[in-house]
Amino acid sequence: MTIPNPVFSTRICRYGSEALREAALLIRAGEPVAVPTETVYGLAADATDSNAVAAIYTAKGRPSFNPLIVHVSDREMAGRLAEFSPVADRLADRFWPGALTLVLPVRADSGLSPLVMAGLPTVALRLPAHPAMRALIRESGRPLAAPSANRSGSISPTRAEHVLASLNGKIRMILDEGPTSEGLESTIAAPESDRIRLLRPGPVTAAMLEEASRLPVVAGADNGKIEAPGQLESHYAPSKPVRLNALKAEKDEYLIGFGLMPCHVNLSPDADLREAAAHLFAALHMADASTAERIAVAPILNEGIGVAINDRLRRAAA
Repeated sequence: MTIPNPVFSTRICRYGSEALREAALLIRAGEPVAVPTETVYGLAADATDSNAVAAIYTAKGRPSFNPLIVHVSDREMAGRLAEFSPVADRLADRFWPGALTLVLPVRADSGLSPLVMAGLPTVALRLPAHPAMRALIRESGRPLAAPSANRSGSISPTRAEHVLASLNGKIRMILDEGPTSEGLESTIAAPESDRIRLLRPGPVTAAMLEEASRLPVVAGADNGKIEAPGQLESHYAPSKPVRLNALKAEKDEYLIGFGLMPCHVNLSPDADLREAAAHLFAALHMADASTAERIAVAPILNEGIGVAINDRLRRAAA
């Protein structure tokens, strides 16, 4: 006789020492936990435990060919997992801790689960700035694989309640430390000897990478293959159709504005791209929960972090 898994509700626990200890116990037991970073909330699990990593894929409904980002607590831990070139060292010196993920050759003795790399010879590493994620890594004593804490392909979570709406009953615990500051997933870059390949735009812009590395930055993966998270054509998507570059709302549309304009919610009345990035996913969640049948989004300047905003919107509308 097969006994079904017990049904449970996901608990939101305010971040603190007691909640942190409980989260670390769950991590060491092989269970994923939702935790904030400065970019979005992540679904974290022990990156050295294949069963724990598989639990991430199961909770999210994520395709197994899509690799995961491994989060580390310091440069020493990162050096045990991947090979750092001089170019990679320069970028880590400049942007870590922070919103930059580096795709690097994985060390043969890294101890990482092969599921993390999805069959690739590289691993995506990030040293986050958010104290909750870094404390959870230290408390659990493990590098943590952590994609966004939501159903695969849907709108990324920037608040604990976004995680709960998407994953309730699929994970046991969400560490709540309020809304994230950046609001967009990390930039993903693959440093090479003569160039930087930008695999996913984010808060660290191409111009910033170029200035720090003194190398040209080129966009895209080699041969169009999936090398890092966030490269699927349809991603970050609400349940409703999305229309881009909208100057006004049509019938049955919820309009997300930018700059001074009539709209339902405005990413930044002052047309500030950083403010818009921080509010983007929360606005998409609001629009998706509204009674409107469709979502429209105003034009966003395609410069600086606006490139990353438009990347997320294009995939949301795909």
